[in-house]
This record gives sequence, structure tokens and C-alpha cells, in this order.
Amino acid sequence: MAQVTKDTLIGEALQLNIDKVAPLLLEIGMHCLGCPASQGESLEEACMVHNTDVNELVEKINKALAE
Repeated sequence: MAQVTKDTLIGEALQLNIDKVAPLLLEIGMHCLGCPASQGESLEEACMVHNTDVNELVEKINKALAE
């Protein structure tokens, strides 16, 4: 089973399962998922910019990936 960490790049997370990961990123206000800059940004960096708890996001993504 694939899992993410706070250091996982957004592009890597999306490659795991875009249908499950993208909606969770959109929920935190990250609407530029196709932008080249966002692809190289870690989940932790994205959460800092979008004022979101990275641990909560990682937990949500990993739960969605496990389903």
C-alpha cells in the first residue's frame, strides 16, 4: 500500500492516485495542482502556504489511499 509523508512532493502524491488525492488538496485551497511549481512542492510546504495542518492532511491522504 502506497503512503505519503509530509516530505512527499505534490506531484508524487497525485501520481499515486489522482482521483483520491486531488480532492483533498483542493479542499485546502490548492487549486493550482497542474502548475509546474506545485508539482515540486512538498505537502508540508503546501500546508504552510495554505495554513493547514500537514499531519491532518497526510492522515487523510493515507486513509483515502488505503480505501
